[in-house]
Amino acid sequence: MLNINEAKKGERLDIALEGRLDTPTAPQLEEKINSAISDVTNLTFDFTKLEYISSAGLRVLLSAQKVMNKQGKMTISNVSEEIMEIFEVTGFSDILTIQ
Repeated sequence: MLNINEAKKGERLDIALEGRLDTPTAPQLEEKINSAISDVTNLTFDFTKLEYISSAGLRVLLSAQKVMNKQGKMTISNVSEEIMEIFEVTGFSDILTIQ
């Protein structure tokens, strides 16, 4: 189960995730990002309520990061220790901007 709360203001898109970002829910986030990202220069994710991320979720973040490398910046905030550990083990902590 994943709840996606998004707020778009001009060229800024804020996405707050709640629940689990895994194989069943990753396509839902990917679709949301792809439909809204074309004119975005500042993409932020709030992981305050994200409990878990799988490789499918990491793939969606990597895909969004690749797009944002060309058109602006992407940041992730409020990452739990558990998810930060996943980012570190997979090397994503070197790829993503985590605040």
